Amino acid sequence: MIDIHSHVLPGLDDGSPSLEESLRMVRMAAETGTTDLVATPHANLRYRFDPEAVERKLAELAEASGGGVRLHRGCDFHFYFDNIQDALANPTKYTINHKKYLLVEFSDLLIAKTTDEVFARMLEAGMVPIITHPERNFLLHRRLDTLQGWVGQGCLVQVTAQSLLGRFGSEARNACRELIERGLVHFVASDGHDSQDRPPRLDIAYQRVAKRYGGALAERLFLANPRAVLYGEPLPEIPEPEPPPPRKWYKPWSGARREK
Repeated sequence: MIDIHSHVLPGLDDGSPSLEESLRMVRMAAETGTTDLVATPHANLRYRFDPEAVERKLAELAEASGGGVRLHRGCDFHFYFDNIQDALANPTKYTINHKKYLLVEFSDLLIAKTTDEVFARMLEAGMVPIITHPERNFLLHRRLDTLQGWVGQGCLVQVTAQSLLGRFGSEARNACRELIERGLVHFVASDGHDSQDRPPRLDIAYQRVAKRYGGALAERLFLANPRAVLYGEPLPEIPEPEPPPPRKWYKPWSGARREK
């Protein structure tokens, strides 16, 4: 499996605090079936993204870990004005392996009305936005049709492995199911931050997806699509999203919704 979203580099953000913890994370990823791990430190108002520091930390971790997992560079790119302007001026600065795919995280407080226009400009500049963990963003819960519109525009979607397992509550878990069933999920990644509470492992979520939706979809979300991202290639298959279900009187992602 290939994990395109992790905070494994030590001391760069709220992920791993030390090289020792990073090594534990890498060993855990390798032992649970991950062959490639993309290090994606935050680029936001709290943590400045420093490409040179990323390269240095990546080299240190690769040497210390002995190559048990192939490590790649990326960024957890927060969607705000200064970041957007810099990315448009430097299209490969924040992308995975300096190719074309860019992890994009929205604020929990605001989604700008100009988002469609910004995505269009990014796509025109050669970047493909991958919207991260919408199942954990309450604002996006209320804008599923908008999310589907962004996918139609050319954006992609990544959900978190632990969301599928209930780590972030029943609402996030049900949102994952809704998104998968609507054909709006292209990747499952760990968003690993440590070796205990938010570990960089995909194996259990892979098994859950394979059991519920079939092995072909699991292979696509955990391996085929992520592999294309590493090399900047088109995704091998992007099924058309399902039409939205009829509106119901209850909140569609309520934690009270009956489990299947």
